[in-house]
Amino acid sequence: MSLRWKITATVTLVSVLVAVALSLTVHLAYAYRLADEARKIQQERIELALREYSRTGQPTLGSRLDPPDLPEQLRAAVEGGYTATLLEDTGDGAYIWAAASVSERQILSLRTPYDPQLSALASLDRVLVMGALTVVALGAGAGVVIGAQLSVRLRRAAVAAGRVADGDRSTRVSAAIGSGSRDEAAELAHAIDAMADALQSRIEAERRVTADIAHELRTPLTGLTTAAELLPPGRPAELVRDRVRVLRALVEDVLEVARLDTATERAEMSEVALGAFTTRRAAPYAPEVEVHVLTDAVVDTDPRRLERILVNLITNALKHGAPPVAVEVDGARIGVRDHGSGFPDELVSEGPSRFRKWPGGSGGHGLGLTIALGQANVLGARLTFANPADGGALATVDLAPDEHPTVPQGEERSRTRP
Repeated sequence: MSLRWKITATVTLVSVLVAVALSLTVHLAYAYRLADEARKIQQERIELALREYSRTGQPTLGSRLDPPDLPEQLRAAVEGGYTATLLEDTGDGAYIWAAASVSERQILSLRTPYDPQLSALASLDRVLVMGALTVVALGAGAGVVIGAQLSVRLRRAAVAAGRVADGDRSTRVSAAIGSGSRDEAAELAHAIDAMADALQSRIEAERRVTADIAHELRTPLTGLTTAAELLPPGRPAELVRDRVRVLRALVEDVLEVARLDTATERAEMSEVALGAFTTRRAAPYAPEVEVHVLTDAVVDTDPRRLERILVNLITNALKHGAPPVAVEVDGARIGVRDHGSGFPDELVSEGPSRFRKWPGGSGGHGLGLTIALGQANVLGARLTFANPADGGALATVDLAPDEHPTVPQGEERSRTRP
């Protein structure tokens, strides 16, 4: 049950309880008042009848002397010279009695129908029922309106928070829900905005530090590369040149990650025949990788960035998986599959993270999948990591994620970062 209907149900329940309580209170108060007034009138009438009986010796004003239908409870109450009243419901009708003792053995009594008072009480009950139904209907309507307003604001806040989580820095939750009120929803929105700003500031600071370090390393790295080329031929020189190449590649990867973190990269889109493109790019890079084109499609993408994604996924499969490694093109999807031990659970559940290496992996700096994910975000594509049920690891690039809202069947776990 959504929050809207919970609020509506609560307000309706409270309205029902309030309406029932007020109706019962008014009913009982009016019934007591009618009975009290009837008793007072009957008391005055029996006293007047007593005075006339004392003067004439005959029952007057509709009074009777020792009637056979006099209730025993009333008879016992007037013994000893008292007067009393009694409201009796015989099943055939209701009556109000008044009696007084005129001698040790005789009782003078009056009986008047009480049905008019009961009719008035029934009329009041009908009015109370209509009023109660009106109150409940108004309460339920108010609950629907209040719940709908709060639900809409919270849904807007959730959508805005999702945009912030996806990297949209211009979105503010407080602006999405409206700043007209200062309730708990507005306080929550301001708190989320403050948290997002704090996290963004921290990420930006980390990105600047990473980019600055990489830039600062470029100058000595250029000199180191030049010096390595001047070394005399030999095994030591080859080792130095190899380590310099690795260091240079690492610096370039760090700079690329820093650029992708800024969320300012823009793709240069063009139409690409995906099957032919994948075959041409994969075959020269890794001849041992099999490329299967199930269905070809022409997609609008950035060839340079797509090639970077494809090469990184193939490299990752070759380094950390096991042969055979295959690339499969199915429409706007490219899947890179190996038959190793599969992706680590942390990568599947949380996504790739920079400088995170696979347990037992063969080298690398943990930046390949991070760069692939960043480039996929620039392209508006969806990069999915999964461990198929029959083993191995599968990375899928979906260049038309809006047309494929679900991940391929047969995957046990997947992690998507749109």
